[in-house]
Amino acid sequence: MVDLPNAMRILLVEDEIDLGTAIKQVLVCEKYVVDWVTDGAQAWYYLENQWTDYSVAIFDLLLPKLSGLELCQKLRSHQNPLPVLMLTALGQPENRIAGLDAGADDYLVKPFVMEELLARLRALQRRSPQLQPQALTVGKFSLDYANNALLVAIEAQEQVPQVIPLTTKEFQILTYLMQNCDRIISGSKTRNQLWDLDEEPVSNVVAAQMRLLRRKLANYGCDCPIETIPSQGYRFNTH
Repeated sequence: MVDLPNAMRILLVEDEIDLGTAIKQVLVCEKYVVDWVTDGAQAWYYLENQWTDYSVAIFDLLLPKLSGLELCQKLRSHQNPLPVLMLTALGQPENRIAGLDAGADDYLVKPFVMEELLARLRALQRRSPQLQPQALTVGKFSLDYANNALLVAIEAQEQVPQVIPLTTKEFQILTYLMQNCDRIISGSKTRNQLWDLDEEPVSNVVAAQMRLLRRKLANYGCDCPIETIPSQGYRFNTH
């Protein structure tokens, strides 16, 4: 895996269409980027090719082609520490033990309420230092996670920061670039990290989103800290 910090991205592997749709909708509302696949072989293809960096994976236990157990075993045999939450309708102790022994970090028995799924993901974050949510501040710019906004410090100490509301995608872009401040991130890397891999590819989607973000900051009288490096990508400039 590349050594860039992750934006919060989840690989969801669930072959029940209604449940997979519901889980993805909930996770997207929580500002996760989600890739949803319906069989274990496709999940392993995503993981093996490393187009993107996942923060956590959610595996159903009983999957076509490769089971959740087999996926976990393959991950751990490749020394991949990706946190895994296992979902299953098989709630007997021996099934839970088998999942944990295969390398799963947590186990959730169906049926479950979405609030418990989110709580389990938060617990995985607390146990995984690399996933801890950060109060990101770079220079005069800070991200307000509670209100989905960018805070821009005003030079005079007594003045409250300027608040710029963000869309989910704008928030994700700023999070990713601020986590990697002063590093050049290519447009393709940004797209792979922040857009679904199964979306129809649009070559200029990142450039178009950057233009919209710059325009918004300009409308608020704020200079954009994102620098375009010709033929290379984008950089959140701290200077």
